[in-house]
Amino acid sequence: MFCFISCRQKTAQGFAIPGIAASPPKFVSLEEIVTAANGFKNMALAHEIAVDKNFKLQKYEPPDNSLHRLVKDVAHKAFWDTLEEKLNEVPPDYEQAMVLLGEIKEDLLSLLLPQNAKLKEEILEVLDADLIRQQAERGTLDFQHYAQYVISIMGKMCAPVRDDEVRKLTQIEGVVPVFRGILETLNLMKMDMANFAIDVIRPDIIAKSVEYEKMKFAEFLKIQADGLQYTRKWLLHHLMNARNDDVICSGEDKNAVRNLTASVLGEAYLELLEWNDLNLYPETLMMDQGRFTDLGKKFCHLVVTGSVLLVTTSTAQPLQAVAAFKSKLKEHINVLLEDSYTNKDLEKIMPNVAEQVVKEVAEGLQTYGFRPLDAATEKLLKGQIMEIVKDDHKIRQLVRTRVREFIQQSITSPVAAPLRIPPGLSSLQTELTAITGQFLRLVSHNRAVFGEYYTNIIAEGVSTTPPLTE
Repeated sequence: MFCFISCRQKTAQGFAIPGIAASPPKFVSLEEIVTAANGFKNMALAHEIAVDKNFKLQKYEPPDNSLHRLVKDVAHKAFWDTLEEKLNEVPPDYEQAMVLLGEIKEDLLSLLLPQNAKLKEEILEVLDADLIRQQAERGTLDFQHYAQYVISIMGKMCAPVRDDEVRKLTQIEGVVPVFRGILETLNLMKMDMANFAIDVIRPDIIAKSVEYEKMKFAEFLKIQADGLQYTRKWLLHHLMNARNDDVICSGEDKNAVRNLTASVLGEAYLELLEWNDLNLYPETLMMDQGRFTDLGKKFCHLVVTGSVLLVTTSTAQPLQAVAAFKSKLKEHINVLLEDSYTNKDLEKIMPNVAEQVVKEVAEGLQTYGFRPLDAATEKLLKGQIMEIVKDDHKIRQLVRTRVREFIQQSITSPVAAPLRIPPGLSSLQTELTAITGQFLRLVSHNRAVFGEYYTNIIAEGVSTTPPLTE
């Protein structure tokens, strides 16, 4: 299957359970299911941190006009309105405010590092609940004083990125607005601290995530009738395509089996870049389905962009050696293809791509002092670019093959040797290496976690598949 054939990939929810299990039915308790589900959530978080070097916790904001946003806004407004009403009573009712100060104290303490013992002692002394309650009972409680103290402590503790936000708190007038700002900023600081902690322990998580994911997936398989059904189907499909008579017959040549396994896995992983949405995703790849889907889109765009560039420079040959022209044209093509995911999308956008190419070729030839194309050649160029929408287009097939081979070499090579950029694709080196690097990172982690399952499935397939007959 070539890129842009399938529609947008469906997102399966969880692992599919087959209607009829191959093994006798087994019963599991609700507690076992909940435990496995929680374990899977923890595994997913560890996996995110391990495979995404830029992983950060981010503040979640409900979409505008959503029910979640409405409920959140109403609840927050009610809380702060009630606090203001209580403080404006005669005499003031400090009960809710006392609870708020207690929460702020706990938030500050949670942000301290072990070496901040002196600051911890100070916070406990100044924000002592009994002392504050006594002041409230005597009518001498000054919330503005405590607000300024909290802000000063936040200024000492916050990351540089929060300096401006903390500084703005000193300019807010009114007790309730300033404490509202304090809580909002403290929540951001807690997120900063969590992300700092993730960065610190990331190497340890990466080192241990493989074994952790293995353990959690094994626990999940215990409550699943056949938790590898679609993984098996995925691998055996490629085994049938790559099978070797001698290996299939005997399975005794370990080197041949090992080479066959590597070949099957290489082709199977490459299929993820052009996944057919009619097939359910392998269970072992579910956590990275979104990432592979995104890489598949980039792969397809890369193939089409490379095809357009090759067709263009073969027709406008004087521009073939002008790197600046090819770089500019590549950027514009990428923009035009940005929202194209299927062949149908490509058919709609390709006329615009053809027009853009002809326009930029004319400008490029003039800029660099070359003879312009005649009308017949311009028409020919436009027609050639329009032809790229066809799956059997020779240039498109050539570019696709070269890109796939480059990626395949990166994921199957036993050593980290430098790879040569395929001929004709030097203008796409940045994009090609970026896609390959991301793909290799995902594949390497996946193979480290699930490689044993893959090897067993392929070995079983080798031993049970009948030999080919000539």
